[in-house]
Amino acid sequence: QVQLVESGGGLVQAGGSLRLSCAASGRSISSYSMGWFRQAPGKEREFVAAINYSGSWSYYADSVKGRFSISRVNAKNTLYLQMNSLKPEDTAVYSCAAKNGPASRELYEYVYWGQGTQVTVSS
Repeated sequence: QVQLVESGGGLVQAGGSLRLSCAASGRSISSYSMGWFRQAPGKEREFVAAINYSGSWSYYADSVKGRFSISRVNAKNTLYLQMNSLKPEDTAVYSCAAKNGPASRELYEYVYWGQGTQVTVSS
């Protein structure tokens, strides 16, 4: 069993930056692919970014490509999401998740989920 806890969310002006963290406990995440997802009010949860177990490969939703960066430090059992050039449309609850096998954008493939952290971007 893996427990995931996100932190680092908050209120930021458009154009600003935030770094989200996802701390894992209960088991090492070094063998899991990890992902970040977000859910805006009234919308379905959507894929943001994913990274493979070693951190050597990652990919992003088109809406965040070039602005967000996913990374991990397995020795710290922690996943990160660096968010730059934030836009009001990035406002959402951001959640991290873990899965076995290759990194994926498919929500249903992820087994473990955190509760999420709120990110609000003001215009």
